[in-house]
Amino acid sequence: MTTRSNWGSKLGFVLAAAGSAIGLGAIWKFPYVTAMNGGGVFLLLFLFFSFTLGLAQMVVEFTLGRSAQTGPVGMFRKLAGKSWPLIGMMGIFAGFVLYSFYSVVGGWTLAYLALAMDGSVLTTDTKVLKDTFEHYVSNPYWPILTHGVFVLVTLGIVIGGIEKGIERASKLLMPGLFIIMLILIARSLTLPGAWQGVVAFFAPDFSKLTPAMAVDALGLAFFSLSLGTGGMIAYGSYVKQETPVLHSAAWVVGLSCTVAILAGLMIFPALFAFNLDPSAGPGLTFMTMPVVFASLPFGQIFAIAFFALLSVAALTSSVSMLELIATLFLDEYKLPRRKVILALSLAVFLCGIPASLSFGPWADVKFFGKTIFDLMDYSVSNVMMPLGGIGVALFAGWRVWPLLEEHSGLSGLALFGLKWSCRVVAPLSIAVILVKNL
Repeated sequence: MTTRSNWGSKLGFVLAAAGSAIGLGAIWKFPYVTAMNGGGVFLLLFLFFSFTLGLAQMVVEFTLGRSAQTGPVGMFRKLAGKSWPLIGMMGIFAGFVLYSFYSVVGGWTLAYLALAMDGSVLTTDTKVLKDTFEHYVSNPYWPILTHGVFVLVTLGIVIGGIEKGIERASKLLMPGLFIIMLILIARSLTLPGAWQGVVAFFAPDFSKLTPAMAVDALGLAFFSLSLGTGGMIAYGSYVKQETPVLHSAAWVVGLSCTVAILAGLMIFPALFAFNLDPSAGPGLTFMTMPVVFASLPFGQIFAIAFFALLSVAALTSSVSMLELIATLFLDEYKLPRRKVILALSLAVFLCGIPASLSFGPWADVKFFGKTIFDLMDYSVSNVMMPLGGIGVALFAGWRVWPLLEEHSGLSGLALFGLKWSCRVVAPLSIAVILVKNL
């Protein structure tokens, strides 16, 4: 019997888990959602929920994974049995669907990195940028090719295992991500009119505070931390028993929130300096930001840095998705890592093709009024992840609470808060998100 792998260091584990949480959403989604929800007041809510319910749920997932020393399916089977492993299976399936369409978008970041290198996206004409983006994503071949390249890069990292693959890559990618962000922020803050963007990002407009905004902030905080699919249970399963999970979880939440704030500081000042709409939505990344770079001295260098940043953020998350779905076959069936990663990567590539084609030749193919890509996104983000989060919270709070009480590292009021967060507050809060988004 082979010995189960472990993280080589606490730093490696924290960086890998933070990388899982810090995906494309932190770079492009957080700034525009914040802009659409009153700036600073949404930011305050986001931070509050991240360091309360988000942190509590992460402590739970790390503790469960560390205790069972196996992925989510094995964790439910080992600690409870009966029908509980079905929650883990749903998480694995959610991770598979998520990775299948996420890698398509990851491929877009690689394509735009190449376009930045040849300078073809450096224009101040937003119509040209929109046409470029739409022409690229609707092409039946190029997005599939870049999707395949992105899957191959992720495969190359994960196939090396926990310590030699994921941990080693995280120690390179995560510092690189922070360095690129700081360079872009330094340039953004020196632009004329940049301070307007800083004020818009941080100054709270409490007149815009609504219950719906609070639900949006809670949803973004919870799901930006990669909670709900079992990914953090999988990463926690490689943690040595003596590693304190609370300290690690706090670091992961802190790093994730820091990157979200840095993303705001990177994008808001630049947009206000060039009178662009910060609430432009997802198109902000590919159809608006190149305008900023085209207007700057040495703009091509900054464009390359920006899309390299997006590619790194996409990779740090995709690595955790692949490892999550791999744990089912590695832990439950004891299959060789190399064969599992190769087979899963091929399956993800094939399942991502319909998602890619839904922007082009299959744009008219719809189910329940949604394209294939949108349906995959909706089913994971609005259904499976919330249900998984509710299942894990109830499982921890009611079925195996003595284990959490003994191994979470919490005591006193903090332990009491965790208990009732798992039993009542978190399930009800996630249920509100679930109902709102259905």
